[in-house]
Amino acid sequence: MRGWWANRIGNDRGAELIEVALMLPLLLLITVSIFEFGRAYQTEQVLTNAAREGARVAILPNPAPGSIEARVKTYMTNGGLPNANIDASTITVDPAVSIDMGAAGTASGSQVTIFYPFEFMVLQPVANLVVSGSLLGSSITMSATAVMRNEQ
Repeated sequence: MRGWWANRIGNDRGAELIEVALMLPLLLLITVSIFEFGRAYQTEQVLTNAAREGARVAILPNPAPGSIEARVKTYMTNGGLPNANIDASTITVDPAVSIDMGAAGTASGSQVTIFYPFEFMVLQPVANLVVSGSLLGSSITMSATAVMRNEQ
């Protein structure tokens, strides 16, 4: 006859609970990462389209001062980007870019570039917990550029 201690050692009760406790943080990290990188991709798409909208205004003859930046910021706001990051973003406009048109030669164009500070909502604080004092939790700078031929 086996003693009560021998029965307890051979028992599997609670093994599933330990497995779940070990795997749940990893599963949650993967799930949150999918959402975070999806949000980063959506932000990249908004920035690309905002740069295009700014370039459409920039190619017009004699655009009003500040109209290009206003159009870009309006598109970024309508795209759902946070206002604090929109205010911290940098928009540069170069109205005299040379565009290679192949056999047709070159043409004058306008280039709009956006630099946007993107912050992950969950991954950056988690990275700071893992390695404190590192740059893992700092924001990343996303950029988007659009070039269009100037209208005559």
